[in-house]
Amino acid sequence: MQANRDQVLRLLKTARGQIDGIMRMVEEDRYCIDISTQLMATESLLARVNADVLKAHVEHCVRTAADSGSTAEKDEKLQEIAQVIDKLAR
Repeated sequence: MQANRDQVLRLLKTARGQIDGIMRMVEEDRYCIDISTQLMATESLLARVNADVLKAHVEHCVRTAADSGSTAEKDEKLQEIAQVIDKLAR
């Protein structure tokens, strides 16, 4: 992966810590809005990590495929990006 591995790992560990905290909140029957707020914060953090990983994919993997001259490889990478866009749009 060409994304900043240390940053991605740090953010994922932060998200894991947030999820652990949310689980404790549920176990303690905390206020629903507080739980929801923490869930949205975690979703936002994960979306940021995903954006960083996808940006790195485009900058490295897709660019490498485009520079390779292989039509099949270019088509494969473009199809991958199209599938990700479809998933994000849902």
